[in-house]
Amino acid sequence: MSSLADQAIAWQDNHLVLLDQRKLPNDVQFIDCHEVVDIIHAIKDMVVRGAPAIGVTAAFGVVLAARARFKISAENWRQEIEQDLHDMLLARPTAVNLQWAIDKMRSEIVSLPDGDPVPSLLVAAQIMHQEDIQANKTLGDFGATLLTNESAVLTHCNAGALATGGYGTALGVIRSAYAQEKITAIYADETRPWFQGTRLTAWELLQDNIPLTLICDSAAASLMRQKQLAWVIVGADRVASNGDVANKIGTYSLAVMARQHNVKFMVAAPTSTIDMQINNGDDIEIEERAASEITSVRNQSIGPDQAGVWNPVFDITPAEFVTALVTEKGIIEAPNASKIQILMES
Repeated sequence: MSSLADQAIAWQDNHLVLLDQRKLPNDVQFIDCHEVVDIIHAIKDMVVRGAPAIGVTAAFGVVLAARARFKISAENWRQEIEQDLHDMLLARPTAVNLQWAIDKMRSEIVSLPDGDPVPSLLVAAQIMHQEDIQANKTLGDFGATLLTNESAVLTHCNAGALATGGYGTALGVIRSAYAQEKITAIYADETRPWFQGTRLTAWELLQDNIPLTLICDSAAASLMRQKQLAWVIVGADRVASNGDVANKIGTYSLAVMARQHNVKFMVAAPTSTIDMQINNGDDIEIEERAASEITSVRNQSIGPDQAGVWNPVFDITPAEFVTALVTEKGIIEAPNASKIQILMES
C-alpha cells in the first residue's frame, strides 16, 4: 500500500484530515476538517471523491456534527443534528455510500444513551473505515481469481485507496492480481474532465511501484482492437438492485466497446454500494457539474465560454454488459436482480 494514499482519510487530534485530491499528483496537501461544514465542502468540492471514501468521510462528519450540537444543547442535539445529516446528503447525490453511511450513523445515534455521544460515534466511524478496507482486500482477492495468468487490463477513473477507505475496489483487484503475478500490463485512461486516471490512478499505482500505461479516453477502442486485453475493471458509485451500474462518465462507453471486442467487463464494489431500493439504473439521480470543468483545465480556458456544455459526472451501464460483479461477499457472474438478492441476503 502507498503510505500517502493510505493517509487519504485520517482522524488526528480530534478532527478529520483529508488528502486534497484536487492537488495531486504535483502537490501533496492535506485539509483539516474541524466542523461538519468542512466535511460538506470537502465532499462537494471533490477534496475527497469515490463512493466508499465519501461514505467514510461522512461518518466522521457525523462525529463532528454531534460534537458541535451536543455542546450547544445536551437535550436537543439528536433533533438538531438532522439538519447537518440532510446537508451532507445533498453534497453528492449519486454516490449511495453517502446515504448508507449516514443511515448507519443515524442508527448509532438512536441507540445511544444520554451523555456525550462523541466517543461512541467516533468508534462507529472508525470501525466503518476499517471494515471498508477489509472489504476491499477481500473483494480484491475474489476479483483476482477471475484473471488468468498473463492478463492485460484497462481501468477507468480512480477506484483505488484514494476512492475508498483503503486498498481500493477496481485497483484492489488489480493490486491482488499483480501481487499474484497474473497481470502483464495495466492501462489507465485519462478520465476527462477531472483526469482521475492521469492524476490519481497513475500516481497511486506508481507509489506502490506498480507500472502502468496511460491512454487518452478516445484510444480505448483501438487498445481493445490491437492489444490482447483480457478485462476492463471499474468501480461503482451505485449499483441498482437489478445490476445496472452508475459509475464515472465513460464507463458505459467502455462496456459497449468491451462487448464489441470480446473483452470481459468487471465491476468491483462493496455491498454498501448496492442500493436495493433502486429497481434499475433509470431511477438513479445523475449529478451534473459546472460547464467550466469542460471548458477549462486547471483554471486555464481551453474553449469558448459561450458554448453550451452538458457535463454529467456519471453514466449508467446496463447489467447485461457486466461480465462479473465482484463484492466482499463473493462474485456474481452476469448479475441480475435475483442473483443480487441472494447475495445481499447471504
